[in-house]
Amino acid sequence: MESLKPLTLFGESILAGESKTISMEIAKLHTMNKLKVPIIIERSKVPGPTVLFSAGLHGDEINGTETVRQMIIKKLNKPKRGTIICIPIINIFGFVNQTREFPDKRDLNRVFPGSKGGSLASRFAYYIVKEILPNVDYVIDFHAGGAQRFNAPQIRIEQGKSELKELAEVFHAPFTLYSKNISGSFRNTCDKLGVKMLLFEGGKSLDLNDDITNEALQGSKRFLEHLDMLNPKKKASKPPHSSIYIQKSNWIRAKYSGMFHGIAQIGSFVKKGDILATISDPYGKVEHNVKSPNNGYLINVNHTPFVYQGDAIFHITTSLDT
Repeated sequence: MESLKPLTLFGESILAGESKTISMEIAKLHTMNKLKVPIIIERSKVPGPTVLFSAGLHGDEINGTETVRQMIIKKLNKPKRGTIICIPIINIFGFVNQTREFPDKRDLNRVFPGSKGGSLASRFAYYIVKEILPNVDYVIDFHAGGAQRFNAPQIRIEQGKSELKELAEVFHAPFTLYSKNISGSFRNTCDKLGVKMLLFEGGKSLDLNDDITNEALQGSKRFLEHLDMLNPKKKASKPPHSSIYIQKSNWIRAKYSGMFHGIAQIGSFVKKGDILATISDPYGKVEHNVKSPNNGYLINVNHTPFVYQGDAIFHITTSLDT
């Protein structure tokens, strides 16, 4: 819980009640042009927690960037109390190049807590950990499915963390997936530093989806309302659905290469033996059915028109937390 003392980020002070945008500049483009990461800070005059809303850790996952952008234009980032920090794009290099990784081909979400003298991605991780996280109590980090794999809106938390489960229930995404923290990830570093993080997954890379954005915004409003930080002029809606808690899930992989024709819809419940898709040759001679191996919810659907044998095409739940 913060006091009314100034908040200092990258050498700049932000006073209680102040709005300020500062820039994180770690490295330039190879053309030597500056490339800055804007950090938007809104502080109330009333003491309270500090919440970070971040996106674009992977540069091609732009739906999270749109979510944080809308939080800013809708003034959801102006807190009733405490401080809200918004970083719409962390991996600015990947965003410019429309790629997941940094120019050094490293995944930023695998190099935390980073190194001051390491790779470009590692340096970004280092300064996020050194300059930002010490000031933060809570994080909601927005992600999307990689490539053409579309994620149903979901919150991911580590099992056995009671406070995270409570916050996930408050956010109330359609699905909550228990998943272990991965070494080198932003989430794992937050956990080690005592910062409470919810990781939101929804949609796919290089795609904007209004339904996913709305789920993320409504959940974030409920989250802020729970912390008594939501601007009184804004209203948090009651969730229109129950949240399904997922203990275990498996990938269904293509048994054949060919043209992929998806049938089953994202988020739907399917039964064992249901036809989920077909895989065919281009010449009208062969068509294979993809059948569900078990009863479960589809939390990821591949939207690609072509698959190779072994490609992940559906992510299906195998065990629910009842």
